[in-house]
Amino acid sequence: MIETQTKRDIRKSSLEELIEIFKELNEPKFRAKQVYEWLWKKGARSFEEMTNLSKKLRAILQEQFVINAIEMDKVQKSLDGTIKTRFRLHDGHLIESVLIPVPADKRFTVCVSSQVGCSLTCKFCATGRMKRLRNLDPGEIYDQVVMVNKQAEEHFNHPLTNIVYMGMGEPLLAYKNVLESVEKITSPEGLGMSPRRITVSTAGIAKMIKKLADDGVRFNLALSLHAADDSKRNEIMPINEQNNLEVLMDSLIYFHQNTNNKISYEYITFQDFNDSIEDAKNLVRLCKKFPVKVNIIEYNPIDGAAFKKSTEHRIDDFARYLNDNRVTVTVRRSRGKDIDAACGQLANKE
Repeated sequence: MIETQTKRDIRKSSLEELIEIFKELNEPKFRAKQVYEWLWKKGARSFEEMTNLSKKLRAILQEQFVINAIEMDKVQKSLDGTIKTRFRLHDGHLIESVLIPVPADKRFTVCVSSQVGCSLTCKFCATGRMKRLRNLDPGEIYDQVVMVNKQAEEHFNHPLTNIVYMGMGEPLLAYKNVLESVEKITSPEGLGMSPRRITVSTAGIAKMIKKLADDGVRFNLALSLHAADDSKRNEIMPINEQNNLEVLMDSLIYFHQNTNNKISYEYITFQDFNDSIEDAKNLVRLCKKFPVKVNIIEYNPIDGAAFKKSTEHRIDDFARYLNDNRVTVTVRRSRGKDIDAACGQLANKE
């Protein structure tokens, strides 16, 4: 730990800064590019791995810098194939990531965390009961993708196909680091994944949604909606009091007009709360403002919450109403419930 605190994390240096660092070390410019490639294309976790550098140079880097890579702490496998991994960060904090495999569709998704804990206190979410301790560094988000990709290849002989920022934390409150992690994951100098295979989910922070549009992001956006009227949304998501549905819809229209990226609504159904046909009618009204897909999600109970999962019958009727009103809708059956890996359950539980 002392070592980590006295050395600079080399992954916080841009390529231009690395070039300057190597100039001071009397090393040629191309060495900086080699190190940058080791860090972001190959996912090196130590300087020893950088075998095209001399031993002397590796020793110098080891003396002056550190790579604050995340470490696997605990892995749990669900009966349905879902794999939840708890990672330990360099300062001892813990986060969780989830690999969601759908081999029949050749779809392998990682759900990554962007913060240690969360500050939004959504009533149905276990993570919201944890304090937000800090934002993750871009490298710590990137590491989750690299390490879970290895899991996908080892267990399913297939690389990741999709990345969703739907784990612990609110990505738009870790804005700079999230966007930098996306850049490292998508750029040709990084992992080279398509931004169209990335979805960033938000509980709804209107000004940051507009900023995404102004910054010209190319990834998809998901709004954790969960109620289509303000009174119900206020009840379960305190953030709605400052970002009501009218303000949120304005920001999403702005995002759509300026990026043309895909937008989806995540909608957890709670029994006798937001799963009636009247609720579905309210949701249809919101879906007419711009092209949007609705993902209906089964509620995954958490300790101490009063909500119950909607019945299959109610969920089917709700989805049918949306479909009959020409709304694109998918019912997402929960994965990984038996290991607390499903939506809303990530809480570093022991």
